[in-house]
Amino acid sequence: MVVVTPLVLLALYCWWNWDDFLAWSLATQITLHRYLVLHLLQINNGQYSGGLWLLFFTFLYGVLHAVGPGHGKFVVTTWLSTQPQHASAARRAVPLVGSLVQGLSAILFVFILAVGFNLVAGDLSLSRWVMEKVSALLIAAFGGWMLLRGLRSFSFSHHNTHQPCGCSHHMPLAQPANWKELPGVMMAIGLRPCSGAITVLLFSNAIGIVTWGMLAVMTMALGTGLSLLLLAMAVSRLRDTVTAVWLRDSPAAASIMALVRIAGGVLLLLFALILFLTVVPVSPSGDFIAAGC
Repeated sequence: MVVVTPLVLLALYCWWNWDDFLAWSLATQITLHRYLVLHLLQINNGQYSGGLWLLFFTFLYGVLHAVGPGHGKFVVTTWLSTQPQHASAARRAVPLVGSLVQGLSAILFVFILAVGFNLVAGDLSLSRWVMEKVSALLIAAFGGWMLLRGLRSFSFSHHNTHQPCGCSHHMPLAQPANWKELPGVMMAIGLRPCSGAITVLLFSNAIGIVTWGMLAVMTMALGTGLSLLLLAMAVSRLRDTVTAVWLRDSPAAASIMALVRIAGGVLLLLFALILFLTVVPVSPSGDFIAAGC
């Protein structure tokens, strides 16, 4: 008899009410934007207790932001699903580091372009559009790398499974993840700056409290990163369970995992193509909040 745990019930409830939950999450993020502006103004007026509330609300904003659809979750899920069984903790921590990189990219974006080159809102809109195009190309390059490694792994496993002697050699379920993939995943997640972070930085720079703006952005990135870390752990656990139950002792296990990796690469290429073709510049007035992430 299957015992239904409260966690399973919660997961089913979220699944059945996912659209309502996303609508609530978006509305809450819009409300949090108002609180961020309020607490930045409090800090500017010398009410430094507002700084703690600012960091709390930016962290909460980052957590909620990670719930909705986004390129980071797609890249993380696709990549980890194709990793060898029992991937190291360092690989599972990649989403957290990638989110922190995203916070840094927002800081560099604003203070190099807005402060260093004194660009107006319309120019910032075009610059962000270019960065999103570059991010899509980077995701495509990473997808191509995954596809290439999958093809090599499939060719190798298929060759060793069909020896002239008729014997079947059990190969690893996947090629060991190359360390060169790790910075690729981090950059695919982090190169595209978040619009919420850009808004906070622009406003904090306008009222002269740049340091608090940078702290708020990195706290926001931490909230997003921790949420993606939980997602990475869940995906890794699910992948290990499926591998252990369905592919254990199977002579075709290596070929199946290679095909999964090939499929992951193809999905990333298609996702990058859609992202590249659908990204549009922010409005001339610089409406970064409406632009999303």
